[in-house]
Amino acid sequence: MGAGENSVTVWDPVIRIFHWTVVAGCLANLFILEDGGRAHEVIGYAVAAVLVIRIVWGFVGTRYARFEDFVPGPHRLRQYLTLMMQGREPRQLGHNPAAAVMMLVLMALLAAVSVTGWMATLDVFWDVEWVEELHEGVAEAILWLALIHAGAALYESLCHGENLVWAMVTGRKRV
Repeated sequence: MGAGENSVTVWDPVIRIFHWTVVAGCLANLFILEDGGRAHEVIGYAVAAVLVIRIVWGFVGTRYARFEDFVPGPHRLRQYLTLMMQGREPRQLGHNPAAAVMMLVLMALLAAVSVTGWMATLDVFWDVEWVEELHEGVAEAILWLALIHAGAALYESLCHGENLVWAMVTGRKRV
């Protein structure tokens, strides 16, 4: 986004730090680090910490960070999805209704993977198969939904002529 273009900050630093910390943490824990190792745990706790901060920020943060700004009701979501299926979805300055639902689902899964990861460190759940399987299953669901999320961001970038990945780096979108 050039300096002369008419743009506005949509995603503040808290949102961007949360987003990229989760991306880096999930990639590291899924593909690089040893499951159950100390580094895996530390990154898991870091992701859990930024998730807690993001949830709080969803109530007290800047306009586009607040849940009240972007979480759709059933009617608004249905209306957006209908338009999207027709290729006529409107461009949104903040999160579109479908992205908002995806974000909430991903946040819930991050909470679940954090809780099950923590549970696996406790004596009472040490080496309990269902805890490990649930933790791994939720982590895999995060991976697949994150891929869908990234693909949707690229698709929307093409449809609306705006680089959403770069916007999540700079925080700015055109008005």
